[in-house]
Amino acid sequence: MIEYLFGQLVELNPAFAVIELSGMGYYVHVSLNTFTALKGNKTAKLFIHEVIREDAHLLYGFHNHDERELFRMLISVSGVGANTGILFLSSLSVNEIKTAIVSGDVDRLKSVKGIGLKTAQRIIVELKDKLAKEPVSNDIFNSMNNTTREEALSALVTLGFIKKSAEKAVDGILRGNPEKTVEQIIKDALKQM
Repeated sequence: MIEYLFGQLVELNPAFAVIELSGMGYYVHVSLNTFTALKGNKTAKLFIHEVIREDAHLLYGFHNHDERELFRMLISVSGVGANTGILFLSSLSVNEIKTAIVSGDVDRLKSVKGIGLKTAQRIIVELKDKLAKEPVSNDIFNSMNNTTREEALSALVTLGFIKKSAEKAVDGILRGNPEKTVEQIIKDALKQM
């Protein structure tokens, strides 16, 4: 089993990377999160999950251990294959997926293309206990001013918006631009809601 590949990054696009090492080029499927982390690099180290089938040997590469471990947990669920696992990690961050599973947020999981109600519920049932034991940090808040977020949320709730909808809008805005002021966040959120 291959643990990781480290070599020259020959080609990179949102779906795959080609890493050359010892004169061989390895085609590795990657998530958008890994693609973003590798962008601009000349070399890459990818943690590998290898799938060996009768007709193919497939490599899935991840920028860090957490992403690979979550991928492995996801594909252990009946009805979730490797391609769906990559879609999850391309649509949401590791912490967003973990938070959705632990909190039982079916709608968040259903937002991933190809995931229906039954699959989302199965993922929650099978993985919730495993993930609840791990600490979950919400990385989108590490880079932003929580006071700004709370002030914007408070203003939106005062204006009569449902807190959950307001949180979703504000978090999306801050994820895109964590430097926005309270006023800018509120204006952008009002356009979305």
